[in-house]
Amino acid sequence: MRTFLECVPCFVRQALDSARLVTDDETLHEQVLREVLREVGEMDFHNSPPVMGQHMHRLIRRLVADNDPYRNIKDRFNRLALALYPELKKRLEGSRDPLETAVRLAIAGNIIDFGSSHDLADSRVEETIEGSLVAPLSKSAVEDLRESAGRATSILYLGDNAGEIVFDRLLIEQLPRQKVTYVVRGSPVINDATMSDALATGMTDLVEVIDNGSDAPGTILETCSMAFRRRFQAADLVIAKGQGNYETLSEADKRIRFLLKVKCPVIARDIGCDVDSLVVLRRP
Repeated sequence: MRTFLECVPCFVRQALDSARLVTDDETLHEQVLREVLREVGEMDFHNSPPVMGQHMHRLIRRLVADNDPYRNIKDRFNRLALALYPELKKRLEGSRDPLETAVRLAIAGNIIDFGSSHDLADSRVEETIEGSLVAPLSKSAVEDLRESAGRATSILYLGDNAGEIVFDRLLIEQLPRQKVTYVVRGSPVINDATMSDALATGMTDLVEVIDNGSDAPGTILETCSMAFRRRFQAADLVIAKGQGNYETLSEADKRIRFLLKVKCPVIARDIGCDVDSLVVLRRP
Protein backbone atom coordinates (compact mmCIF):
# COMPACT_ATOMS: atom_id res chain seq x y z
CA MET A 1 0.00 0.00 0.00
CA ARG A 2 1.10 3.57 -0.56
CA THR A 3 2.91 5.26 2.26
CA PHE A 4 2.56 8.95 2.96
CA LEU A 5 6.24 9.48 2.19
CA GLU A 6 5.63 8.50 -1.43
CA CYS A 7 2.83 11.06 -1.65
CA VAL A 8 4.61 14.14 -0.28
CA PRO A 9 5.23 15.69 -3.74
CA CYS A 10 1.56 15.19 -4.58
CA PHE A 11 0.42 16.92 -1.39
CA VAL A 12 2.74 19.87 -2.01
CA ARG A 13 1.35 20.25 -5.52
CA GLN A 14 -2.23 20.02 -4.22
CA ALA A 15 -1.47 22.74 -1.68
CA LEU A 16 -0.29 25.16 -4.35
CA ASP A 17 -3.13 24.24 -6.71
CA SER A 18 -5.71 24.93 -4.01
CA ALA A 19 -4.18 28.30 -3.22
CA ARG A 20 -3.97 29.29 -6.88
CA LEU A 21 -7.61 28.37 -7.43
CA VAL A 22 -8.77 31.11 -5.05
CA THR A 23 -6.13 33.85 -5.23
CA ASP A 24 -3.32 35.25 -7.37
CA ASP A 25 -1.54 36.49 -4.23
CA GLU A 26 1.92 34.92 -4.35
CA THR A 27 2.52 35.84 -0.72
CA LEU A 28 -0.39 33.60 0.25
CA HIS A 29 0.90 30.86 -2.06
CA GLU A 30 4.20 30.99 -0.17
CA GLN A 31 2.43 30.90 3.20
CA VAL A 32 0.42 27.85 2.18
CA LEU A 33 3.55 26.05 0.99
CA ARG A 34 5.49 26.82 4.18
CA GLU A 35 2.62 25.72 6.44
CA VAL A 36 2.09 22.51 4.51
CA LEU A 37 5.78 21.64 4.62
CA ARG A 38 5.80 22.33 8.37
CA GLU A 39 2.79 20.03 8.77
CA VAL A 40 4.48 17.33 6.71
CA GLY A 41 7.51 17.46 8.99
CA GLU A 42 5.34 16.69 12.03
CA MET A 43 3.25 13.87 10.56
CA ASP A 44 3.45 10.15 11.21
CA PHE A 45 4.50 8.76 7.85
CA HIS A 46 2.98 5.36 8.70
CA ASN A 47 -0.52 6.72 8.25
CA SER A 48 -2.27 6.23 4.92
CA PRO A 49 -2.32 9.06 2.37
CA PRO A 50 -6.07 9.73 2.86
CA VAL A 51 -5.49 10.24 6.61
CA MET A 52 -2.77 12.76 5.81
CA GLY A 53 -4.87 14.26 3.02
CA GLN A 54 -7.67 14.98 5.45
CA HIS A 55 -5.37 16.96 7.76
CA MET A 56 -3.57 18.64 4.88
CA HIS A 57 -6.68 19.91 3.14
CA ARG A 58 -8.18 21.19 6.37
CA LEU A 59 -5.03 23.29 6.72
CA ILE A 60 -5.21 24.47 3.11
CA ARG A 61 -8.86 25.47 3.36
CA ARG A 62 -8.14 27.46 6.49
CA LEU A 63 -5.17 29.28 4.98
CA VAL A 64 -6.94 30.22 1.74
CA ALA A 65 -10.16 31.08 3.65
CA ASP A 66 -12.27 29.02 1.27
CA ASN A 67 -14.22 25.97 2.45
CA ASP A 68 -14.47 24.55 -1.07
CA PRO A 69 -11.60 25.76 -3.28
CA TYR A 70 -12.35 23.14 -5.95
CA ARG A 71 -16.01 24.16 -6.30
CA ASN A 72 -15.64 25.62 -9.81
CA ILE A 73 -13.78 22.52 -10.96
CA LYS A 74 -16.48 20.28 -9.52
CA ASP A 75 -19.20 22.28 -11.25
CA ARG A 76 -17.29 22.15 -14.53
CA PHE A 77 -16.97 18.37 -14.51
CA ASN A 78 -20.54 17.84 -13.34
CA ARG A 79 -21.64 19.83 -16.40
CA LEU A 80 -19.31 17.92 -18.70
CA ALA A 81 -20.49 14.54 -17.43
CA LEU A 82 -24.16 15.54 -17.68
CA ALA A 83 -23.57 16.66 -21.27
CA LEU A 84 -22.04 13.24 -22.06
CA TYR A 85 -24.74 11.30 -20.21
CA PRO A 86 -27.43 11.05 -22.96
CA GLU A 87 -25.02 9.59 -25.53
CA LEU A 88 -23.50 7.21 -22.98
CA LYS A 89 -27.00 6.10 -22.03
CA LYS A 90 -27.72 5.28 -25.67
CA ARG A 91 -24.53 3.27 -25.94
CA LEU A 92 -25.52 1.35 -22.85
CA GLU A 93 -28.92 0.54 -24.26
CA GLY A 94 -27.33 -0.82 -27.42
CA SER A 95 -24.77 -2.91 -25.56
CA ARG A 96 -24.84 -6.71 -25.52
CA ASP A 97 -24.13 -6.60 -21.79
CA PRO A 98 -25.36 -3.30 -20.33
CA LEU A 99 -24.06 -4.08 -16.83
CA GLU A 100 -20.51 -4.72 -18.03
CA THR A 101 -20.60 -1.58 -20.15
CA ALA A 102 -21.92 0.41 -17.19
CA VAL A 103 -19.10 -0.94 -15.00
CA ARG A 104 -16.58 0.16 -17.63
CA LEU A 105 -18.10 3.64 -17.81
CA ALA A 106 -18.27 3.99 -14.03
CA ILE A 107 -14.58 3.15 -13.81
CA ALA A 108 -13.81 5.53 -16.68
CA GLY A 109 -15.36 8.34 -14.62
CA ASN A 110 -12.73 7.70 -11.95
CA ILE A 111 -10.26 9.63 -14.15
CA ILE A 112 -11.86 12.86 -12.83
CA ASP A 113 -9.54 12.99 -9.84
CA PHE A 114 -7.70 16.17 -8.90
CA GLY A 115 -5.99 14.35 -6.07
CA SER A 116 -3.88 12.50 -8.63
CA SER A 117 -3.86 14.98 -11.51
CA HIS A 118 -3.44 18.75 -11.20
CA ASP A 119 -5.05 19.36 -14.59
CA LEU A 120 -7.50 17.41 -16.70
CA ALA A 121 -8.69 18.38 -20.16
CA ASP A 122 -12.22 17.55 -21.26
CA SER A 123 -10.73 15.59 -24.15
CA ARG A 124 -8.89 13.33 -21.69
CA VAL A 125 -12.20 12.30 -20.15
CA GLU A 126 -13.62 11.44 -23.56
CA GLU A 127 -10.47 9.51 -24.51
CA THR A 128 -10.67 7.58 -21.24
CA ILE A 129 -14.29 6.64 -21.96
CA GLU A 130 -13.41 5.24 -25.37
CA GLY A 131 -10.40 3.39 -24.00
CA SER A 132 -12.35 1.93 -21.11
CA LEU A 133 -14.95 0.40 -23.42
CA VAL A 134 -12.31 -1.84 -24.99
CA ALA A 135 -9.73 -2.22 -22.20
CA PRO A 136 -9.19 -5.58 -20.50
CA LEU A 137 -11.64 -6.22 -17.67
CA SER A 138 -12.20 -9.39 -15.70
CA LYS A 139 -15.48 -10.94 -16.83
CA SER A 140 -15.55 -13.15 -13.75
CA ALA A 141 -15.29 -10.06 -11.54
CA VAL A 142 -18.20 -8.44 -13.37
CA GLU A 143 -20.24 -11.64 -12.97
CA ASP A 144 -19.41 -11.72 -9.27
CA LEU A 145 -20.64 -8.13 -8.96
CA ARG A 146 -23.83 -8.99 -10.84
CA GLU A 147 -24.53 -12.00 -8.64
CA SER A 148 -23.61 -10.23 -5.41
CA ALA A 149 -25.90 -7.30 -6.22
CA GLY A 150 -28.71 -9.70 -7.08
CA ARG A 151 -28.39 -11.56 -3.76
CA ALA A 152 -27.97 -8.48 -1.56
CA THR A 153 -30.93 -6.92 0.18
CA SER A 154 -29.07 -3.62 0.74
CA ILE A 155 -26.23 -2.08 -1.28
CA LEU A 156 -24.13 0.85 -0.10
CA TYR A 157 -22.41 2.59 -3.04
CA LEU A 158 -19.50 4.79 -1.90
CA GLY A 159 -18.91 7.54 -4.43
CA ASP A 160 -15.67 9.36 -5.10
CA ASN A 161 -15.48 12.52 -7.20
CA ALA A 162 -17.75 15.17 -8.65
CA GLY A 163 -18.36 14.54 -12.36
CA GLU A 164 -17.65 10.88 -11.75
CA ILE A 165 -20.95 10.76 -9.88
CA VAL A 166 -22.78 10.95 -13.24
CA PHE A 167 -20.91 7.87 -14.47
CA ASP A 168 -21.98 6.14 -11.25
CA ARG A 169 -25.59 6.89 -12.20
CA LEU A 170 -25.15 4.80 -15.33
CA LEU A 171 -24.10 1.81 -13.25
CA ILE A 172 -26.72 2.27 -10.54
CA GLU A 173 -29.40 2.30 -13.23
CA GLN A 174 -28.27 -1.23 -14.14
CA LEU A 175 -28.37 -2.44 -10.53
CA PRO A 176 -31.50 -3.25 -8.47
CA ARG A 177 -31.59 0.41 -7.51
CA GLN A 178 -34.34 0.05 -4.90
CA LYS A 179 -31.61 -1.62 -2.83
CA VAL A 180 -28.99 1.10 -3.39
CA THR A 181 -27.97 3.95 -1.12
CA TYR A 182 -25.36 6.32 -2.53
CA VAL A 183 -22.78 7.91 -0.22
CA VAL A 184 -20.98 11.24 -0.64
CA ARG A 185 -18.43 13.01 1.57
CA GLY A 186 -19.71 14.91 4.58
CA SER A 187 -17.96 18.14 3.58
CA PRO A 188 -15.62 19.34 0.81
CA VAL A 189 -12.18 17.88 0.23
CA ILE A 190 -10.34 18.24 -3.11
CA ASN A 191 -12.93 17.53 -5.87
CA ASP A 192 -14.71 14.74 -4.01
CA ALA A 193 -18.49 14.65 -4.39
CA THR A 194 -20.69 16.09 -1.64
CA MET A 195 -24.46 16.37 -1.29
CA SER A 196 -24.55 19.47 -3.50
CA ASP A 197 -23.06 17.41 -6.34
CA ALA A 198 -25.63 14.66 -5.78
CA LEU A 199 -28.38 17.27 -6.08
CA ALA A 200 -26.84 18.93 -9.14
CA THR A 201 -26.45 15.67 -11.06
CA GLY A 202 -29.83 14.12 -10.24
CA MET A 203 -28.50 11.34 -8.05
CA THR A 204 -30.96 12.31 -5.31
CA ASP A 205 -33.82 11.69 -7.75
CA LEU A 206 -32.53 8.20 -8.51
CA VAL A 207 -31.70 6.66 -5.11
CA GLU A 208 -31.37 7.59 -1.46
CA VAL A 209 -28.24 9.67 -0.90
CA ILE A 210 -26.50 10.08 2.45
CA ASP A 211 -23.20 11.62 3.50
CA ASN A 212 -20.53 9.91 5.58
CA GLY A 213 -19.98 12.81 7.96
CA SER A 214 -16.28 13.07 7.09
CA ASP A 215 -13.98 15.34 5.09
CA ALA A 216 -11.37 12.67 4.31
CA PRO A 217 -10.53 11.82 0.67
CA GLY A 218 -11.53 8.21 1.33
CA THR A 219 -13.61 6.37 3.92
CA ILE A 220 -11.79 6.47 7.25
CA LEU A 221 -14.44 4.78 9.36
CA GLU A 222 -13.33 6.24 12.67
CA THR A 223 -13.80 9.78 11.32
CA CYS A 224 -17.22 9.04 9.80
CA SER A 225 -20.53 9.70 11.53
CA MET A 226 -22.14 7.03 13.66
CA ALA A 227 -25.17 7.09 11.37
CA PHE A 228 -22.97 6.23 8.39
CA ARG A 229 -21.07 3.54 10.27
CA ARG A 230 -24.34 1.85 11.19
CA ARG A 231 -25.39 1.84 7.54
CA PHE A 232 -21.97 0.52 6.53
CA GLN A 233 -22.14 -2.36 8.97
CA ALA A 234 -25.73 -3.22 8.03
CA ALA A 235 -25.20 -3.27 4.25
CA ASP A 236 -25.05 -6.68 2.57
CA LEU A 237 -22.78 -5.33 -0.16
CA VAL A 238 -20.55 -2.26 -0.39
CA ILE A 239 -19.43 -0.93 -3.77
CA ALA A 240 -16.51 1.46 -3.30
CA LYS A 241 -15.19 3.75 -6.01
CA GLY A 242 -11.65 5.06 -6.37
CA GLN A 243 -8.19 4.76 -4.90
CA GLY A 244 -8.97 6.66 -1.69
CA ASN A 245 -11.71 4.21 -0.77
CA TYR A 246 -9.44 1.30 -1.66
CA GLU A 247 -6.63 2.64 0.52
CA THR A 248 -8.90 3.13 3.52
CA LEU A 249 -11.15 0.06 3.24
CA SER A 250 -9.13 -2.71 1.57
CA GLU A 251 -8.52 -4.36 4.93
CA ALA A 252 -12.01 -3.79 6.34
CA ASP A 253 -13.94 -6.81 7.58
CA LYS A 254 -16.74 -6.26 5.09
CA ARG A 255 -17.93 -7.62 1.74
CA ILE A 256 -16.70 -4.90 -0.62
CA ARG A 257 -16.35 -4.64 -4.39
CA PHE A 258 -13.79 -1.99 -5.33
CA LEU A 259 -14.14 -0.26 -8.69
CA LEU A 260 -11.28 1.98 -9.76
CA LYS A 261 -8.94 3.10 -12.46
CA VAL A 262 -5.41 2.53 -11.16
CA LYS A 263 -3.44 5.79 -11.37
CA CYS A 264 -0.55 5.07 -9.00
CA PRO A 265 2.27 2.52 -9.37
CA VAL A 266 2.12 1.67 -5.66
CA ILE A 267 -1.59 0.84 -5.87
CA ALA A 268 -0.89 -1.15 -9.04
CA ARG A 269 1.78 -3.10 -7.19
CA ASP A 270 -0.52 -3.76 -4.24
CA ILE A 271 -3.35 -5.03 -6.46
CA GLY A 272 -1.05 -6.82 -8.90
CA CYS A 273 -1.91 -4.97 -12.10
CA ASP A 274 -0.60 -2.24 -14.39
CA VAL A 275 -1.15 1.50 -14.02
CA ASP A 276 -4.27 2.57 -15.97
CA SER A 277 -5.91 -0.83 -15.44
CA LEU A 278 -9.66 -1.08 -14.93
CA VAL A 279 -10.22 -2.93 -11.68
CA VAL A 280 -13.22 -4.69 -10.17
CA LEU A 281 -11.84 -6.27 -7.04
CA ARG A 282 -13.48 -8.44 -4.40
CA ARG A 283 -12.41 -8.07 -0.79
CA PRO A 284 -12.58 -10.30 1.16
